[in-house]
Amino acid sequence: MFVILTSKDGQFHTEAGDHIKPVEAYDYLFYGQKKAHFVIAELNADTKIRVTDANPPHSVNLVPTKFLEKFETIDRARRELEHLTRFGTMDTKLHRTDS
Repeated sequence: MFVILTSKDGQFHTEAGDHIKPVEAYDYLFYGQKKAHFVIAELNADTKIRVTDANPPHSVNLVPTKFLEKFETIDRARRELEHLTRFGTMDTKLHRTDS
């Protein structure tokens, strides 16, 4: 199973924990500006994702993976990410990164 984790600079950051192995990462660019960072991760067992607020007091939430959309294959996760980030003729890009 695969999930998509999202982080947004200045808003929140997600962290993969136990039973989650990051596989691919992408920056989402909207008219050349980075708007989000996505990680496609392999989920080996139900667990919790750590979501940390970027602004003080830096609240931390543990979100159960049962609330995340899951994909049978990495290709399906990639297609969903493409679908989420394409808006007609707008200048949007997914740029693959190392992390």
